[in-house]
Amino acid sequence: MTMGKNELISTREFDVPRELVFRAWTTPDLLARWWGPHGFTNTFHECDIRPGGAWRFTMHGPDGTDYPNHNVFVEIVPFERIVLDHLSGHEFRVMGTFENLEGRTKVTFRQLFKLTEEFEQVKAFCMEANEQNLDRLGRVLEEMTS
Repeated sequence: MTMGKNELISTREFDVPRELVFRAWTTPDLLARWWGPHGFTNTFHECDIRPGGAWRFTMHGPDGTDYPNHNVFVEIVPFERIVLDHLSGHEFRVMGTFENLEGRTKVTFRQLFKLTEEFEQVKAFCMEANEQNLDRLGRVLEEMTS
């Protein structure tokens, strides 16, 4: 995990081809299983995975709190990159990139906040949450290959 100006960057290597990682990011049923920190679940209301497509869902916290989310997909480059803008609550851009490492995949998860004040408020929580997100992605990828 590294930090830039208003940005958190997490990387992780997975022992699966990047096509599989891309599928986990672009298949709503799979995405719902891993998106968010440990203990959270998701109910997807709309998931139109294409540039300009809306992704609306409710993230359910382990304490029962519901967090409505509205995102718009900005860019999708098959097997290479997904970019989306989170428009509800704190505004930020997420970019997931997938680098082929001879059959393994390096995932870089970048989260760039629009406002410095909001970034400063949530960076500690988001740093840990993003790492947990990648942990959960890893478990889904393991299940997909077993």
